[in-house]
Amino acid sequence: MWWLGFACLGALVGTFGTLIGVGGGFILVPILLWLYPNEPSEKLTSISLAVVFFNALSGSIAYARQRRIEYRSGIAFALAALPGTVLGALSTQYIHRGAFDAIIGGLLIVSAVYLFVKPGRSTPHVSTTDGRWHVNMTDRSGEIHTFSFNPWIGIGLSFVVGYVSSILGIGGGIIHVPAMTNLLHFPVHVATATSHFILSIMALSGSTTHLIEGHLNGSWAKLVPLVLGVVIGAQLGAKLSTQMGGRGILRALSVALLFVGLRTLWTVLK
Repeated sequence: MWWLGFACLGALVGTFGTLIGVGGGFILVPILLWLYPNEPSEKLTSISLAVVFFNALSGSIAYARQRRIEYRSGIAFALAALPGTVLGALSTQYIHRGAFDAIIGGLLIVSAVYLFVKPGRSTPHVSTTDGRWHVNMTDRSGEIHTFSFNPWIGIGLSFVVGYVSSILGIGGGIIHVPAMTNLLHFPVHVATATSHFILSIMALSGSTTHLIEGHLNGSWAKLVPLVLGVVIGAQLGAKLSTQMGGRGILRALSVALLFVGLRTLWTVLK
């Protein structure tokens, strides 16, 4: 029953996380904090980040079939994030558990409010300014995506996202997706798919560091059923995303972030 419960939790994380392109760590970390209040933060983040990797890998395969990943920016942003993921994984053990919970709760609430007030552009942004990357892509459904963005903003942001996501074990999509839609002007469906592709690379780097540091020791009984669940759930989430509008995806993300953020802060203040 314990394995079945963790597998169902993994399926939920995989489905919703892939649907909104954030990996699902923001759901899993608060639940693990609640289930294991005496566990060190580095052990819980290592479990979450490993689950995020398998979720992002499975979801990226599904999104690749739908032709919704913008690979050039995805690879560039992922490479920029890699140094941050390593530093974050190495820093986790030095953060006090109470401060760790407060950071997660505050970050989720701020992200939720921002997304609810400004849930992305309704139309793609196109510019002819020199130095921008211009994208023209057609996904499997025949929808044409045309937009442009400043790659250096994305590269600088990705380093920060890599560090924050690795140190908190939440994958980074809760920052990447809003930034890609509002600052870089990606269409939402391209942003969620590309974010998931970036997450697969970022989470692999962070998880490998946690593994080398020994943070995953003794966690395999929890990790295996969670991974089995997220691999299945990610496929379902990618399929559901094609039936949901861009603003609907971001609104769903904002509500989820607010709920989890408030629950996490409540555990700190009670």
